[in-house]
Formats: sequence, C-alpha cells, structure tokens
Amino acid sequence: MIAVSLLICTRNRRSALRATLESVAEAAARMAQGQRLELLLVDNGSTDGTATMIRHWAVEKPFAVRLLSEARPGLARARNRAIAAARGRIVAMTDDDCALHPDYFVQLARVFAAHKAPIVIGGRILPGDPADLPVTIKLEDHPMIAPPDGFPGGFVMGANLAFTADVPAIIGPFDERFGAGAPFRAAEDTDFVFRALGHGIAVRYDPAFVVDHHHGRRHDGQVIALLAGYGHGDGALYAKHLFGDRRIVRALAGDLRNLRIRFAGPVPSIRHFHAFRLRHVLGGIAAYALAAIRNRRSGAVPASGA
Repeated sequence: MIAVSLLICTRNRRSALRATLESVAEAAARMAQGQRLELLLVDNGSTDGTATMIRHWAVEKPFAVRLLSEARPGLARARNRAIAAARGRIVAMTDDDCALHPDYFVQLARVFAAHKAPIVIGGRILPGDPADLPVTIKLEDHPMIAPPDGFPGGFVMGANLAFTADVPAIIGPFDERFGAGAPFRAAEDTDFVFRALGHGIAVRYDPAFVVDHHHGRRHDGQVIALLAGYGHGDGALYAKHLFGDRRIVRALAGDLRNLRIRFAGPVPSIRHFHAFRLRHVLGGIAAYALAAIRNRRSGAVPASGA
C-alpha cells in the first residue's frame, strides 16, 4: 500500500521545480523500509518545457512519479486533479517553489501515526532565502490545534499541508473558484480547512515536517499585491458561507474590532494593516455576490467545492 501521495502543481517554473524535485528525492531516500511514496505532478498548462524536464528527471527513480496534465489554469483545479488520482493513505502537498527538509517523510509518518483519521495537519514553512520578505511562511515551533468554532485563516497553509485520504470524500474537493489563477485569487486552502472543521474533522499544526519556501518576493509592491489577494479571497470565502455558518459572522466582527489596533503589517507601505485587510475583504464579498447574481441569471452551476 502507498503510504504517502505527495502532490505538486506547477506552471512555468521549471528551474524552481527542479530544486523541489531534488529535495523530494533526498527525503524519499530516508523513508522507512516498506513505506511507499508516489509523487503526483500536475502540469497546469506550462509552456516552458516543464513536462519534458519532469519526464527526464523521473527516469529510474525508486518511487512512483506520475505526471498529470490540467490545461485549465487554477491551483485548486490542479490540486483536485491530483487528489482524484492519489492512492496514498496520507495525501500531502507542497508548492513548486518549496524544498522539503531531508526528514520530511519520516516526520510526516510519525506525526500522522499519533492521530486517528480523518485529520488535517499543516507543517512548518521556513524562509528559503534570507533576501525574501517574511511572508507565506509559518514559523511557530510548537504543535497547535485549530479551534473548531474559529476562522482558520493562516493557521495552516497549502505550501505544507497534509490530510488523510478520507478527508476529501467527507468534505468535497477544493473549491475551484478560489486560489491562484481563479476568480477569487486566494483562500482555497482556508476554505478547505474551514469546511473540514465544520464537519468535525480535527485540524492541527505540527512543526515536525518542514519545507523551505523560496517565494522570491523582495519588494513591497509584491507583498502588497499578495496580501490584497489574501483579503479578497477571505472576503469571497466569508460571502460563500455567510448565511449558513455563524463562524463567519464572528470572523467578520473580529475584523471590525481589529480596526482599533494600529498595526503596520509586514511592509512599511501599509500603515494600518487591519484597515487595508478589511478593504480587500469587502471587495471579495462584493465580487462573490456579483458572481452569484450573474450565475443565477445565466443558470450556471458553480465550480466544485461545497
């Protein structure tokens, strides 16, 4: 039986992806005897020779490497393609600009062995390059449990996320309207975790299995655009669940209370982070509402994701 299915979705990042793949091979070499790995790579419409590079790299690897294709852009769509094909008891995912630590699979197996299925567990995300600004990382060095009645934004992240294979069967796939390359730009991982908590599935953070994130954002403008997208995605997520889940009302009330707190955020250009975030959250709410109205008028069926 395959112990772990590792999912990596990629689009036109051939050079960065090669470093990711080498880290996977190094970590796989340390797996316990008898544990099997399959690596599922989804080429999400690359035009830079990514698929050819993967095929050459995969030759004679001691674990299964499966190259899948999803021509329609969208990270959530690509992840769903991989999840549908995964055969492992544990489904893990990372990004194509991350590098696994050498003991990644050893620690992943140890962490999941301590918990009953179904469960979602996010791992630690360290900065891959000191020149990159401190965003899209997760530095906490102690295990944590997500409160079931809270909003899990930022609690765990898709760059280092794993779950037992039964979780998608219970809560449904990633919502393809969210995430990079989709209309609502972000929050596909938050929506997935939010729905897991709503189904009574435990969500934990454990710093034992680690990746380094080489995200390459070194200028304020890049971070501002990223955080604007996060706020927009969270706002769309709020709108999606607003009338069916009290947790959203509490989360939105928390955003309003935070306006009293003067906090600059990760870059000096944002002088009042909470006001910045709320502005983009409201934009995401409006975008979701407009999309819902257009779909209702046209009779369109929303993308997958409960």
